[in-house]
This record gives sequence, structure tokens and C-alpha cells, in this order.
Amino acid sequence: GAPSCSGSRSLPFEFERSRSESSGDEDDEDDEEEEEEEEEMEEEELEGDSGVRFGTDDGELDSDEDRERMINLTELTPYILCSICKGYFIDATTITECLHTFCKSCIVRHFYYSNRCPKCNIVVHQTQPLYNIRLDRQLQDIVYKLVVNLEEREKKQMHDFYKERGLEVPKPAVPQPVSASRGRPRKVLGSVFRIPPELDFSILLEFIGVLSSCASLQPLEKKFVRVSGEATIGHVEKFLRRKMDLDPACQVDIICGDHLLEHYQTLREIRQVIGESAVQDGLLVLHYGLVVSPL
Repeated sequence: GAPSCSGSRSLPFEFERSRSESSGDEDDEDDEEEEEEEEEMEEEELEGDSGVRFGTDDGELDSDEDRERMINLTELTPYILCSICKGYFIDATTITECLHTFCKSCIVRHFYYSNRCPKCNIVVHQTQPLYNIRLDRQLQDIVYKLVVNLEEREKKQMHDFYKERGLEVPKPAVPQPVSASRGRPRKVLGSVFRIPPELDFSILLEFIGVLSSCASLQPLEKKFVRVSGEATIGHVEKFLRRKMDLDPACQVDIICGDHLLEHYQTLREIRQVIGESAVQDGLLVLHYGLVVSPL
């Protein structure tokens, strides 16, 4: 009886164990299917996230144009404004000594009174600061592209300006075709203004005062002058009288070094006679004083 009982008990045990093993296999298969489904869901979520990240509904990546960041014009304003007139660059012109840029009309007007940069105050050129400025066409093109209708408004204002005064509207400069030539092409840097070669003398007019108890005359604002070497002291005196609006009764004395100059002497002769003592930084230095007779 005991063996039969033990045998009868062994059969259900083996059946349940086999059933548990088979059920375990089925559970493993179910787990693998669930893992695959979870992986597919995660991939779909990642694709959905990528779509949300780049601002698309279908999950596709944006084009290069959509990825470009829009910039407010106010962020670029400090780089395209002229510090003299506080407006956008018109005919952007750069000083070659310090690379500061201004409107062409603004910097030319400024150099009429001063030879220093309006921004950093360095001496651009001792006598001819206009030699050291260049048009910056690339920067001007950028300004016209950034500021809507700026170019059209400027052209209209220029057209109206000339028409109101009965002048011919200047035509825009057309770039000339470059002829093919042998050898390396030469790059020519031209200045904005060209000074005639006959103006070969630069003089510095220093004011030494007025001999009168009632006179209140002011010296010239622009003391650097470029003239011909054949100009006489008489020409310089006429220039001073016209610029300072002097009375005919006012006497003008012009001195170079310790020498009181005569009307007939030319600037070239004065430099040759007096020598380097009359020259400072390449300039012929002339001092002028006024004698105003009391009324």
C-alpha cells in the first residue's frame, strides 16, 4: 500500500510541475511580447517628442529655414547707427586709422572743423583727414537689407532735393568691367576726395592775439590750410580778412619764427630761407596777429 500511495502522489506532482513549466514558458513569451510593445511605444514617444521639440505635428524634422532664429532689429541697432546724427548709416564711410564708421556727409562735415575721430578722438591725419576715409559698401548693403524701405526713402529724398533746386539728379555709379590683362591685377585704393597737385603746401595758421583794448575777435576755427607754394603772404592776409570778416582799418601781421613777413614773399621762398625751423610735422607754421586801431 505504501508504494502505491507514494506512486499515486508522484503523478499529480509531476503533472503540476510540467504544467508550471509550460505556463512559465508562456509567461516568458508574454513578457517578451510586452517588452517589444513597450519598446515600440517608447520609440513612438521619442518620435513624438522630436516633433514637438522642433515645432512639427507629424514628427518630421524642420528645414534649415524653420530652424533660423528671428532677431529683433533693436539688437542690431547699435551696430548700424551713426554716432554723429544718431540715424542709420547712409553712404557708410569708415576711418582707416581706427575703423569707426559714420555717414559720409556726417564725417566730412565733422572733418571741416576737426582732424580727430568723433568716437575715439585719435588724430586721423594732421592736415587732410579726408585722405583716410573709405566707403564701406558691404556694410551699407547690410543696412539697406535690415531696415525696410530705407534705401527707397533715401533715394526719394535725394531726388526731391535736386528737383527743388533745379539741379540734375546724379546717376548712380555703375561698376566698370575689369579688362583681362596679364600678370597680377593691381589693387588701387582711391580716396573720397582728390586734391589737385598744385596745392603742394600745407600751412598751420596760429593765432597770437589782438592788440586792442576793445576788440573781441575770434581766431579761425579751421587753422589747417593747403595752398600752392607760389601763394604770397598777401594771399594769406586776404584769406584771413575774408574768413574773419575784418575791418579794412584792422592791420594783420604775419610772422614765421622771428621774422615779420612781407606781402610779396611766397611760401616756397619763406621755407627755403627760414629752413626747417619754420616747419612742424610737415607744416609751414605761420603766426598771425591783429592790430585794431581804436575808434
